[in-house]
Amino acid sequence: MGLFNHLFKGPQVDMEKSNANARKMRELFNSKVENGDDYKIIFGYSEDVGRFNYGFVHGSKTKIGNLIVGWKEEDVTIVVVPTIPDLSECGEPTYYRRNEILKAYRNKYPTDAFIIYPDKKSYIGINAYDWLDDEKLYVYVSQEKELEEFTDFFKQKFSTK
Repeated sequence: MGLFNHLFKGPQVDMEKSNANARKMRELFNSKVENGDDYKIIFGYSEDVGRFNYGFVHGSKTKIGNLIVGWKEEDVTIVVVPTIPDLSECGEPTYYRRNEILKAYRNKYPTDAFIIYPDKKSYIGINAYDWLDDEKLYVYVSQEKELEEFTDFFKQKFSTK
């Protein structure tokens, strides 16, 4: 029975690779955010679905944006730093301070995402999972505990619903 359980578990997290990527995420985040160590961080991603219609061909194309998401309970702030799956570079941070946003909530349908509207014209949807096994599209990192902490923080301090 033990052999069958082992064979049918599905993919397992490579913790050595995950921990190495968690360290890279921290280094990138700290390089862009002042006092970065004061923030807890997780990996998240955003999706941009573009629709197209070329005569007989209808469909959509999804663009994935990888994010390092930091949060700080004392300031009730979320910082989002764009990155790429191999964590070789990152962009500039965007700050979302609770007292400066229009609304925020957790959306369960069609995807589980944390939605933030800084104003009436724009928003960001942050998708986050405990682990995604697709290194071509997502950062390879296991973050079950961190995701639970972020979810609690968002619901308690950020959500306006």
